Amino acid sequence: MSDADNPATDADAHAHHDHHGHEGPGYVTPQAAIEESEPEEVAYVIGLYVGTDVDAPDFLAVVDTDPDSSTYGQIIDRVEMPNRGDELHHFGWNACSSSCHVEGLERQHLIVPGQRSSRIHVVDTADRRDPELVKVIEPEEVFEHDLSAPHTVHCIPDGKILISMLGDANGELPGGFLELNDDFEVEGRWDTPGDIDMNYDYWYQPRHNVMISSEWAAPKTYYPGFDLEDVEAGKYGRQLHIWDWEAGTVEQTIDLGEEGMIPLEVRFLHSPVSTHGFVGAALSSNVFHFYEDGGEWHADKAIDVEPREHDDWDMPVPGLVTDLLVSMDDRYLFFSNWLHGDVRMYDVSDPANPRLADRIWAGGLFGPRNPIEGERDVYGGPQMLQLSLDGERLYWTTSLFSTWDNQFYPEEGEQGSVMLKADVNPRKGTMALDQEFLVDFGDLPDGPARAHEIRWPDGDCTSDVWL
Repeated sequence: MSDADNPATDADAHAHHDHHGHEGPGYVTPQAAIEESEPEEVAYVIGLYVGTDVDAPDFLAVVDTDPDSSTYGQIIDRVEMPNRGDELHHFGWNACSSSCHVEGLERQHLIVPGQRSSRIHVVDTADRRDPELVKVIEPEEVFEHDLSAPHTVHCIPDGKILISMLGDANGELPGGFLELNDDFEVEGRWDTPGDIDMNYDYWYQPRHNVMISSEWAAPKTYYPGFDLEDVEAGKYGRQLHIWDWEAGTVEQTIDLGEEGMIPLEVRFLHSPVSTHGFVGAALSSNVFHFYEDGGEWHADKAIDVEPREHDDWDMPVPGLVTDLLVSMDDRYLFFSNWLHGDVRMYDVSDPANPRLADRIWAGGLFGPRNPIEGERDVYGGPQMLQLSLDGERLYWTTSLFSTWDNQFYPEEGEQGSVMLKADVNPRKGTMALDQEFLVDFGDLPDGPARAHEIRWPDGDCTSDVWL
């Protein structure tokens, strides 16, 4: 077995990887992120009104996560977007640990796209508790490159930004990738049109000159909501694409088959020497372990979430694995089952053989509607996850996508989302729901809002990449 396939060697890299100086943003190694980071005091959380009865623009919420603060667990600020109907969804930083060698570059700006509008917002977080909108890239500038529906935002080396785009200018296929420079100007298309058909999430591992992307569907397919006939017609994805990172070309495609329907979030292990990672197949409710062996990439089903019978459904209910992340020490994998209503924690010390360590039920179709005594009901299941850099606090929100929310959890559009938190003991492999923490997105001046992705000011487990 080569060093790249040896988890023990991966672990050593956390302690010993230091091939460049630290002059820019982020941390020199994943282990440095664990040891040097301070507990998160604020969180940036997407809030949206698309698909609700509230006629107001979407916003970026600032949530107080400092337990010593008088406003702990509250939304202390909101950055409203200038237009209605954006459907803010995923967002990311202008810089991360992949640019920690770039002197003078700072992790200060959030790139906040509108999934429906294809409008891209830039938010300055110099004042962490009072960020401000400083730039808007209008959709027409994006459409010029025959792209639309921005999704994943990753900071890439040297201060540039790469955004996965799920459709062409008309909301059809193919999708692709849009690149921004460090002045937040559109550089152009990163890929060659037609290299891929469907697109969704991606993660890159520069030490191995590789990027892996996943598939959802054409925007015009998923925008109206979920239709099983679209799956039967082959309009939803089931493939992973393996890219040459430097050349920007697809070198291999892996068909995950019927058990890999709608592969969404892609996560490499954080160690830069590792070629192991995971992707969650939402509809099939499986987690695949991908890895490189002898120059070829492979993906094997590693975790299977069994469907469950429900009185109100005429078919067994899939778990719907919609988000997953890997702890900074690469020991644990966490993922959410949005329909079932549970968050799971797996020991992935051996990435090919995950072991269930713990789980929490909160909302969803099978979890408690009122998981925190004395607090409001929870509509929707655990969805977007974010873990503290030290691996001791896991947070999540409950909205997936506006039309899908309305389809499966219509009450959430009326009552709003919540943000919940679990205390994690990584030494024992356990989680416990924090009974003192619930952020209520249903209690806002404009009316109840949905909540989606979460980011920390000092980096997090779903954005930082190492060279």
